[in-house]
Amino acid sequence: MNKSVLLLALGLGAGACHRAVPTTKGTAPGASTSTTVRPSKEAAVKAVDFDSPYLTAKGKVQATIKGDEKSATINIRMRRDSAIWISAGLLGFEGVRALLTPDSVRVVNRLDKTYFAGGYDYLTKLLNVPVSFAQAQALLLGNYQAAPAGAALTLGTAPTGGQRVAYPLNGVIVEQLLQAASGRVEKLTLTETGSNRSLAADYADFQAVDGAKVPFAHSLLVDAKQGAVGTKASLKYSKVSAGGAGLSFPFDIPKGFQRVKANR
Repeated sequence: MNKSVLLLALGLGAGACHRAVPTTKGTAPGASTSTTVRPSKEAAVKAVDFDSPYLTAKGKVQATIKGDEKSATINIRMRRDSAIWISAGLLGFEGVRALLTPDSVRVVNRLDKTYFAGGYDYLTKLLNVPVSFAQAQALLLGNYQAAPAGAALTLGTAPTGGQRVAYPLNGVIVEQLLQAASGRVEKLTLTETGSNRSLAADYADFQAVDGAKVPFAHSLLVDAKQGAVGTKASLKYSKVSAGGAGLSFPFDIPKGFQRVKANR
């Protein structure tokens, strides 16, 4: 069982591609049709978010890490604004389990018999970018991430005809492309200003889900680049449900597991 791909599976479910602290520095790249407005005019953005209070999903993560192909299965359960539960493993054996709440992160790693219980500083160090519960939830659902107060928002036309929304955030240009028909986010791109680091998340295969009015993306492709080094990972769901009946978030720490610190 490969440790790196299981942690990548955890990262895909937990929001591995977002920065947190807002700033007004930097400018968004030009759009074919653009109008710069303030965040108070976010109402002009025609984004439509996944509306179910619950989500259960099962899928497979495939990743290319330093030229090697890796894979893992992943199970996700979510109660909106309350809890995100993630289990990743191979061949029916669980390797990593995590439970995220708005103010805590708990992770059990059965690969090396360790666990973590604390705040989001753990995921920040694990994934090398600041992470919050709200950001993890938005990435998981493929929902629009609004510009923070004080950031200049640029509206334009996406290549597919929908909206293009961009704003600077903590030295990063955040760009989101919205579908013309549904208003769903179809692409999220983060480009660090003054460097050659970037990350793109593409949402595709939108399908109706029982119990939800808004289609859900059954495919997520993440492409991270840092100079000549790149990592690609895809998450494809085989089963998605919006039902919340009987949904539980089991989590316990096996005896004998060693607690790790966030700075590990």
